[in-house]
Amino acid sequence: MSVQVSHLVKLYGAQRAVDDVTFEAHAGEVLGFLGPNGAGKTTTMKIITGFLPATSGEVKVCGYDVVAQPMQARACVGYLPEHNPLYRDMYVREYLAFFAGIHRLPNARARVDEMVERTGLTSHRHKRIGELSKGYRQRVGLAQAMLHDPQVLILDEPTSGLDPNQIVEIRQLIKDLGREKTVILSTHILAEVEAICNRAIIIHRGKLAADGTIEDLKSRMAGQSIVTVEFGQPVQSARLKALPNVQEVRSLGGNRWQLMAPAGCDLRPDISAFAAENRLTLLELHKETLSVEDVFQQLTR
Repeated sequence: MSVQVSHLVKLYGAQRAVDDVTFEAHAGEVLGFLGPNGAGKTTTMKIITGFLPATSGEVKVCGYDVVAQPMQARACVGYLPEHNPLYRDMYVREYLAFFAGIHRLPNARARVDEMVERTGLTSHRHKRIGELSKGYRQRVGLAQAMLHDPQVLILDEPTSGLDPNQIVEIRQLIKDLGREKTVILSTHILAEVEAICNRAIIIHRGKLAADGTIEDLKSRMAGQSIVTVEFGQPVQSARLKALPNVQEVRSLGGNRWQLMAPAGCDLRPDISAFAAENRLTLLELHKETLSVEDVFQQLTR
């Protein structure tokens, strides 16, 4: 695994910003790191990158302890912070070349050109960073984080300030990177987690509230199985209530209904059979699923 966090604690006086957090992030996955404002996400990320010391606990990046072997651990990490610090009077290409020199990269010119192209900065490479929109400045930060080809990428709100087309492009770039690297992604756009992430962690009040794949989290939080159905002809609710495993029936108006069953039960086969036996036309039949937003609200409200 690329990142191991064990019993991490960070105190600010009497306040526990991070409270006994343990998780792992593996190569070849994009890990969503979620939580309300003030939950401890950014603090945890800064500890992993070596920007902040932990009060207690252990963090290893690619096998290197961030306290005992800080330089080796940092060399494995690319970090895009939420508030992206840039030298605004430098030109885009000049800025990236400067960081390529810091990293002592061989073939620095070719690597800079590659990152400019991958992040969509080609048409802006000769502009001063201060002249760029927020979205393009975000791209410069992402290019700089990826420049030294790190094994671990930590991205704090990477699509902040991007327009819808840019968001799609950067999401695809992050997904592509996630096939070969470990990506830890913090975001408040919960649809982004479903679009990009293989797995998600939810942190609340400094504690780990959930850890699992997106589908695992949804199924774990779902208290009931809910199916929405619409028939082409009128149906009495009593006949729907008589179907196996149906706990509750709600009218949605017209010939649309919602049927509730215990978690794990799929009512769709029985509804299909019922429609066929009674020569009813099925206009709609689908199983409702929780969104990441529903799971997030249940765990952090």
